[in-house]
Amino acid sequence: MNHLLSIEQLTAKEIAKVLALSKKLKADRGGHKAQPLRDQTWALIFTKASTRTRVSFDVGIRELGGESIYLAGNEIQMGRGETVADTARVLSRYVHGAVIRTFAQQDLVDFARSGSIPVINALTDDEHPCQILADLFTITEKIGKLAGRKVCFIGDGACNVARSWIAAAAKLDMDLRIAAPKQCQPASAPSARVTDNIATAARDAEVVYTDVWVSMGKEAEAAERARILAPYQINAGVLKHARPGALVMHCLPAYRGKEITADVFEAHQQDIFDQAENRLHVQKAILTLLVR
Repeated sequence: MNHLLSIEQLTAKEIAKVLALSKKLKADRGGHKAQPLRDQTWALIFTKASTRTRVSFDVGIRELGGESIYLAGNEIQMGRGETVADTARVLSRYVHGAVIRTFAQQDLVDFARSGSIPVINALTDDEHPCQILADLFTITEKIGKLAGRKVCFIGDGACNVARSWIAAAAKLDMDLRIAAPKQCQPASAPSARVTDNIATAARDAEVVYTDVWVSMGKEAEAAERARILAPYQINAGVLKHARPGALVMHCLPAYRGKEITADVFEAHQQDIFDQAENRLHVQKAILTLLVR
């Protein structure tokens, strides 16, 4: 693995390797001696706002012995006259890797192609691979093996998280169902069953998953998206269709009363925040594998 740009580029074996190392790093946190990023500095290039991604990468890099430098989109020249390629070339002379959170997936691809350092996708409009790897790790922790698991994604089925889930499900032979209004269904989902019927998608689901209705960059559509997606909420009624004790997941931030009700969120907050914590352990695994 030279970069992590998308779930699509990973094999099932590579995913399994990330998850196995994540388990070890989580168990060893605070006591592990290996520091694979010793004497390295990684750039965190963020043109989108972030809480979990920024903090978990910053902490993870430090725990692996490295240093990080945060570069906000409005503080650097990339995209303001200087090409992505030129930024990649110059930063490759300064830092040992780049974690990039931005809008266009192509910018990430161009950066990786033009530079000479490892690049990690920390979220684009197309994909969110670090989140899905953390989700997969959480599922293995909570309910075991991944193959055959019934996962129901409710909400915007065309968002970056859903698209990454579609790729992961295909590689790992998972039973992914997506419940979304027709306007928010994925253009292509060969590995998933897509429907506008929540009860059908949630039937016997072992994992029920949602994300925000308004992704970054779509704020102008907020009112219309809220109207269209209002019926696609995780609530007590939806969970009656799922398997008893189903794992409820949310990649956060959560807007209670919109994509998930407050009572369901609070009843499952332990698992949701375990899921959030696992971003740290999985990203440490990714960083470790990229520097070997």
